[in-house]
Amino acid sequence: MAQPPTVLSRALAARIRDVADFPKPGILFKDLTTLFKDAGAFRDACDALVAAYRDTPLDLVAAIESRGFPVGGVLAHQLGVGLVPIRKAGRLPAPTASAAYSLEYGEAVLEVHRDAIVPGQRVLVVDDVLATGGSAAAAVRLVRELGGVPVAGAFLVELRPLRGRARLDPLPVTVLVQF
Repeated sequence: MAQPPTVLSRALAARIRDVADFPKPGILFKDLTTLFKDAGAFRDACDALVAAYRDTPLDLVAAIESRGFPVGGVLAHQLGVGLVPIRKAGRLPAPTASAAYSLEYGEAVLEVHRDAIVPGQRVLVVDDVLATGGSAAAAVRLVRELGGVPVAGAFLVELRPLRGRARLDPLPVTVLVQF
């Protein structure tokens, strides 16, 4: 079900640039770098996600490369928990666990350090955009493989027609803007 637009979601949506045919023809890319560079909009977005999880018992934020890093870092700091980077294949120096996934314009692999999550730790998975749900679902699989407990997914934007939320079900999902 679509969330009704709020004053905040409309304000944030106005800060997001559409880029046609990126990264390939036919894709309308939602570029959040324009939101990130607006100090007030970025602060408001992060504050809204922090408020959504302030009373949720968490141990870690797992942020998905690369645009999940700015948001995930702020959330981890504000919530007083650790930050675990979930990166593209080949970018982490220590032994990793990996998960392959499909996205709307190709295939990819995510990795996390094998010692990043202790069994039983409660983890919030964070990224900028929930599109097909491939990267978020892969991150959730990695959290579970390491014995962590995925608590929820937090995203700035959801591209509803791509139905990514269904790939995370029954995991609770918070988004600020829906397109």
